[in-house]
Amino acid sequence: MRILITGGTGLIGRHFINAFQQPYQFTVLTRNGQKAEKLLPAGVEFIEQLPEQNCFEVIINLAGEPIVDKRWTVQQKEKICQSRWQITKQVVAMIERAKFKPSCLISGSAIGYYGETGKNLTDEDAQVTHTGFAHELCKKWEDIALKAKDHCRVVLLRTGVVLANDGGALAKMRWPFYLGLGGKLGHGQQYMSWIHIEDMIHAIQFCMLTATIEGAINCTSPQASTNVAFTKALGQQLNRPTLFSVPEFMLKLLMGQGAELLLISQNIYPQKLLIQGFDFNHSNLKYALADLL
Repeated sequence: MRILITGGTGLIGRHFINAFQQPYQFTVLTRNGQKAEKLLPAGVEFIEQLPEQNCFEVIINLAGEPIVDKRWTVQQKEKICQSRWQITKQVVAMIERAKFKPSCLISGSAIGYYGETGKNLTDEDAQVTHTGFAHELCKKWEDIALKAKDHCRVVLLRTGVVLANDGGALAKMRWPFYLGLGGKLGHGQQYMSWIHIEDMIHAIQFCMLTATIEGAINCTSPQASTNVAFTKALGQQLNRPTLFSVPEFMLKLLMGQGAELLLISQNIYPQKLLIQGFDFNHSNLKYALADLL
């Protein structure tokens, strides 16, 4: 099976390619082929622009500017949006003009789509009651991808906080905790919906191979954690105290509007994956952290 991946050098893309390079033939769209060659295994093909005609059975669209690496200035928010919307438009245009249609388009999104959910267990059919930048970003991203549904099956990956030992959120948290500076964010009662990188990439493969899956899919563990519980579990795993706390005003001062990603509560439930029979290997936070660290 020939698979095209955009964003193939990102955390999820790298892990997916490394895990499944034997059964599949990967082509990665990248602006820097030399850098990509260092990050990805031998045998991966690199292209700098999409072909005029599609020749791939599956397209996995993960490209996008990291959302929390920089303060959300007006310019940065525009960069975050356009880096997702423009490549998705290009992928959909390729599918629309293609003589050979892919079996499915699997396109990125995020649980930011739901905005603030409080303690309420939130599945894919939930009504969005709190909107903001993250919702508007994901809503338009998804709407663009769904324009391909007349030509192939479309799956939207509403992804939570991905936990991995070589990047992402856990890499950012690890060193403050090692230094004994770990602690809750704000009041700490906000829910954080997370997923182990292994479950994330297997969920993508599951969506590829399960013809009855389409539309939005929550890629999160069935057991979300409050920030306080997550902080305690990570501190215990690293054998470090978690006495500190970061006040809400300090996070907003440091991160601007982007602080909302750390402060809003999102108790997201992967109902569609579970109904379809997907088996999470890492649904318990304590054991997921132990596996990674």
